Amino acid sequence: MIDYLATFLFACAIIHTFVAGKFNKMAMKYPEGSMKENIFHFLGEIEVVFGLWLFPLFYVMWYVTGFHEVEHYFNKIAPKMVEPIFVVIIMVMAATRPILNATKSAIVFLSKLIPLPSQSARFYFTILTITPLLGSFITEPAAMTICAIQLANNFYSKKPYQHLMYVTIGLLFVNISIGGTLTHFAAPPVLMVAGKWHWDMAFMLTHFGWRAATTVFVGTALVTIVYLKEFKRMDSVESHDEIHEVKIPAYVTLIHIGFMAWAVLMVHTPVLLVFGFLFFLGWCTISEEYQDELKIKPALLVGFFLAGLVTHGTLQEWWIKPLITSLDDLQLFLGSTLLTAFNDNAAITYLSTLALPEGFSEMFSPDGIKKFAVVAGAVTGGGLTVIANAPNPAGNSILKGYFGPEGINPAKLALFAIPPTVLAGICFMVL
Repeated sequence: MIDYLATFLFACAIIHTFVAGKFNKMAMKYPEGSMKENIFHFLGEIEVVFGLWLFPLFYVMWYVTGFHEVEHYFNKIAPKMVEPIFVVIIMVMAATRPILNATKSAIVFLSKLIPLPSQSARFYFTILTITPLLGSFITEPAAMTICAIQLANNFYSKKPYQHLMYVTIGLLFVNISIGGTLTHFAAPPVLMVAGKWHWDMAFMLTHFGWRAATTVFVGTALVTIVYLKEFKRMDSVESHDEIHEVKIPAYVTLIHIGFMAWAVLMVHTPVLLVFGFLFFLGWCTISEEYQDELKIKPALLVGFFLAGLVTHGTLQEWWIKPLITSLDDLQLFLGSTLLTAFNDNAAITYLSTLALPEGFSEMFSPDGIKKFAVVAGAVTGGGLTVIANAPNPAGNSILKGYFGPEGINPAKLALFAIPPTVLAGICFMVL
């Protein structure tokens, strides 16, 4: 009984994410700062949706199974909460002024090598290719944070027409999702299976990495060329990058990079991960003249979203696992892509480790093909919705303000993410 109730509440939470913008619209009908305005604005925050639906889930579980079973369940999923904690920490670190200045300088330098007749087009192509692939080494949440902030300051602030805005958010989400597959430790859906299936970096580069890179470069190049006229128009519009008179010393930037490296290396040791973050906060206080205000609230909201999603998603094993075992290779790829749109792709690949044999399987063996198909499908579908891939809520949090009071429309996001998703599917399953 609890399985059906949990799935019903999970479905309600998913529906809530699709109508969240309506609540923001309703909030505008009431005086600013009033309780009603705050309530509707709260209900309209996508980042709180899954956490909000934990209250009825907690009550139902307590009523049906008793408090001890609830306690047992939350203890069981506690290790999975490391990912939300890590995302919060890496978001705060990646959004600091030293990191953003360093990445902006690197992107501007690399963009000069691109043979395009528009500065905006060169910057756009560079940020949407290099940064997602860099996510294979600095992790996808860090890549998303850096990429989204740079797009906010240097693309969305120039007010491109809405069609291109949605094309870009769809391309961003897909590129980040597949861009982390060059290694076995950076993308959450790959991380879930790498240990159990003995996938190392050589395996990922050989079977996933080059296909992902092909998708990222081809997809971004097509968008850049198709909208070249719009990029030329944007060349005459100033960006919203903040100008700081104080130059940041190299050692400050290097220390920030060191803290980010520590967070990436300690992702499976939560105590050291958190201690490193606390030291980082102290360092930011010491180096205050080179810092902007830390963006802690948006990061906490994203962490809350992911923690709620993990709690709900784990309870869907009862129907997702049998579904995975019943599908053939192509069906498994398509099914994984579709399921990812409604459940975090890391949850899909985790459940596949319960359904498919443990240990390494040769690529062209029946089990090897199925393993490839389910992971390829999970990363391919990672851009279809905000909940499809763990870094997406971070991108949504940073960019939603440019899409009006209702934020990013979920239906439009899914629609405009289809072309890069199809391209990724072709590269993974045909090449």
